[in-house]
Amino acid sequence: MTGEGAGRPAQDVDAVDVDAVVVGAGIGGLTAAWELDRRGLRAVVLEATGRAGGPVRGGAFESLPGVPVDLGAESFAVRGGAVEELAEELGLRVEAPAALGAWGFAAGRAFPLPAAGILGIPSRPWAADVRRAVGWPGVLRGSLDRVLPRRRTSFDDLGALVRSRMGRRVTDRLVAAVAAGVHSAPLDRLDVEAVAPGLRRAVEDSGSLSRAVSGLRAAAPPGAAVRGIDGGVHSLVDGLVDRLDVRARHVVTGIDTASPAGADGVWVITAQTPGGTAAFRTSRLVVATAGVAPPPPRARPLVPERGADIWLAALLVEARELDSAPRGTGMLVAPGRAPSAGRPRPVRAKALTHTTAKWPWLAARVRAAAGPGTHVIRLSYGRIGEPTPEPTREEAARDASALLGVDLTGRVRDVLTQRWDGALPPPTPAYRARVREFLDAAGQVPGLAVTGGWVAGTGLAAVVAHARAAVARLP
Repeated sequence: MTGEGAGRPAQDVDAVDVDAVVVGAGIGGLTAAWELDRRGLRAVVLEATGRAGGPVRGGAFESLPGVPVDLGAESFAVRGGAVEELAEELGLRVEAPAALGAWGFAAGRAFPLPAAGILGIPSRPWAADVRRAVGWPGVLRGSLDRVLPRRRTSFDDLGALVRSRMGRRVTDRLVAAVAAGVHSAPLDRLDVEAVAPGLRRAVEDSGSLSRAVSGLRAAAPPGAAVRGIDGGVHSLVDGLVDRLDVRARHVVTGIDTASPAGADGVWVITAQTPGGTAAFRTSRLVVATAGVAPPPPRARPLVPERGADIWLAALLVEARELDSAPRGTGMLVAPGRAPSAGRPRPVRAKALTHTTAKWPWLAARVRAAAGPGTHVIRLSYGRIGEPTPEPTREEAARDASALLGVDLTGRVRDVLTQRWDGALPPPTPAYRARVREFLDAAGQVPGLAVTGGWVAGTGLAAVVAHARAAVARLP
């Protein structure tokens, strides 16, 4: 439902008066409702599916039912502090990951990711850890960044920027592994400012990409860039749902938009429910999901670009060799070549997390329940433009073996899989421009706020901060 005036409430349904209606119970919608609730306002959250949380979900292995496992987001960026504040408000304990470092995998080789970088872009292209990843040819080309003229810089997209300053090896082996892995999109689909705020301005000021990265890292707060939650990041959703009025299986079928917020400044929202039709009357409407937003005046409806279809496979394995965490907390994988005669089968996973090595709280629970030598490994599959069939147990075990350097064939005790269709829209330059236009127009409509990952961008830090700012403008 997007058309103006479409979906008027059924005349025989009495609308319930509430202080606010939030459409969509992803983490953005739940955060928005929580902020309204803390202001003493009654907010009703309408969720079309049978569960809240969007891409934040937990589960448990059949053979280890008492141990929670994240099957969606499993960490969050510390920037801004928004997620940590939310966790503390809900009484949850924030945990730092183990200080083991992450690895990359490119051209059939595994290597520790360089310590000083942003999205894989090194601040010191001549450093030993960069040389291990890209070899001397990559180091020599990357180091030219410090002397190339400013005009040799392209900001068309993230890939174009890094190639123009540091060449193809740094781009394809480091940045493709990290940035494309994080955003599940090719580098030419990533807007520089959207994925690395402040980087473009820093490059323009310094005339060098590596100097810009060095300056941004120096200005960042010390400590690990990510955190998790004891019990899993999905505990955020559980805590919010327990405290809020969330109505599952409420499919919004109409929003009265005869005038932008109704003649009397009131929105009327109708929803199809398992028991019939429900209607709500409110002066505050928060749209936290794509596809139901009434079009703001003078703005085209925002149709999100489809992201990658993602499969997550969590493996419970028995392998004492993994006790030493041979590849740190996990790996990001650069896209490989298509299989061909004489070439080994490429790894299809785009990322691996050695979950029990990364999160001490989970390692302790797994050891207590299953004994030493038992580990949880999580693999992620799916990039834009590529088919994403469900990984079999055997394929996931082969990929994990190749990435970790430990043969796990026949040692998988249990497996969990989770599919995410379309994921989040890629932050392309064109789409981010459309988002800005749409939000500017929506901000002119009394009583309307728009939030959620489809407009806020990738990551819990971005979504939670955006949701809080969006509802702060509501009366």
